[in-house]
Amino acid sequence: MAKETGLGWTTLTVENDAAAAQDIRNDVTNLDFATPYGEQDITGIDKFAKERQLLLADFSGTLNSVFNPSANRVHDVMSGDLRVARTMVIVISAQTLTNDVLFTDYALTRAAGGEFTAQHPFVLQSGNVPTWA
Repeated sequence: MAKETGLGWTTLTVENDAAAAQDIRNDVTNLDFATPYGEQDITGIDKFAKERQLLLADFSGTLNSVFNPSANRVHDVMSGDLRVARTMVIVISAQTLTNDVLFTDYALTRAAGGEFTAQHPFVLQSGNVPTWA
């Protein structure tokens, strides 16, 4: 498989609080996400190096966006009830990662230069292991 850039992102949809998927790619300027596992140290006193086992899987990250109050755009999606689980679908180069997430904040920043941006941290909600398809 060839190496690729993150340009030309195929899909980034997030459900609004009415469970309707909305394409918010145009408003998201950058994002980060991770699929870590917890770990447990199971090193016995008979060992000279660490021994570990993996525990629960997780998914978390942050979407960063510009403020767009238009219908079905990022503000409309994120200003709803954050207590509602939302399905997030990420597709890049035919690789799909779908997870049910909770957004834990909708933090807005008006910078000194006039930029009006937002940060949208999220965490896994469903208990399903994040799996690329």
